[in-house]
Amino acid sequence: MEGSKGSSSNMENDGSNDNSGGRPPNPLAGAYRQCFSNSKVGNKTLIRHPSLQVKTPSDVSFGPPVIGERYETEFIPIVRSGAWTDIGFRPNMEDAYICVDDFVNDYGIKNFFGKGPGAFYGVFDGHGGKHAADFARNNLPRLILEDEDFPKEIERAVVSAFLQADGAFAEACSSDTALASGTTALTALVYGRSLVVANAGDCRAVLCRRGKAVEMSRDHKPICIKERTRIEASGGYIDDGYLNGQLNVARALGDWHMEGLKHQNGGPLSAEPELMRTRLTEEDEFLIMGCDGIWDVFRSQNAVDFARRKLQEHNDPIRCSKELVDEALKRKSGDNLAVVVVCFDSNPPPNLVAPRPRLQLARSISAEGLRELQGFLDCMGD
Repeated sequence: MEGSKGSSSNMENDGSNDNSGGRPPNPLAGAYRQCFSNSKVGNKTLIRHPSLQVKTPSDVSFGPPVIGERYETEFIPIVRSGAWTDIGFRPNMEDAYICVDDFVNDYGIKNFFGKGPGAFYGVFDGHGGKHAADFARNNLPRLILEDEDFPKEIERAVVSAFLQADGAFAEACSSDTALASGTTALTALVYGRSLVVANAGDCRAVLCRRGKAVEMSRDHKPICIKERTRIEASGGYIDDGYLNGQLNVARALGDWHMEGLKHQNGGPLSAEPELMRTRLTEEDEFLIMGCDGIWDVFRSQNAVDFARRKLQEHNDPIRCSKELVDEALKRKSGDNLAVVVVCFDSNPPPNLVAPRPRLQLARSISAEGLRELQGFLDCMGD
């Protein structure tokens, strides 16, 4: 087990790959699944490769800011975070995470401006080994924050960083085949009042907005219509819920060693993240980021309800993360587990008092009721 506050995870496992020869378990069989060597990238001032000069694709989903009229007053989030991991019932730990509550100080960012926090969080669910997850955790924040488009065009910087990290890991694997592996990647940037979530894979981010679960990512499963269409257009196919019969996610970083999934000009397995963005208000209480092992046994609203109760009890995001992981283990999740909880206020979530329903009085009396009433009045008259 491991917990953390405002720092990145540091898995001390042996890093050996699980090469049992069998396919990974298919989480689509679960009742709760919802469809819809640390190598370095290079020098600190990495030059973007011409092939990775990207524009934000037109089909990227940007969640519009949701803000009520009564919350137009200036709201400044106060970020606090915690994380927890557990190997679960797997032989090796392949998940990783990162929590950076203040990237201005931690990364020495000089081009940050505006009011409010600058924070970065990530959850990385590795498969076939831990190297890809560690690589993404160690390099994605820097690639995003040092991008020439950051912070003026955050979405473009994030998409570019995911693709750069994927290409750089391919180069690392070509020089050291022992690194061959893959990982899903889920990141969240808090920039002032903006929350930008990027997802490639089946980790999930859920925002608690006044007790209500607001999903900030979409699970990229091969059987989802949008993913299936993209996969088949790229020359891939779906076999029993698996991409090309090999992988149970439709987007991931790494996996360059798996035949037919990726090549320099594309391929059915995409590293391009899907983005969602919202403007934080006083109603936004906390964000849960978890690997698919959490969502195998939690529905989004169920996780928000559980975490909200725990934060009301102790207001500690680290303890809340641990309790989510422990509860997932009790519910028999069979995967590695990693959770990050980010709070947007120094106070615990408030108690929500539901309005009392107004009594609806009957406006008419049935004919039978009138006869009974008349009989009663007649008796009184006698």
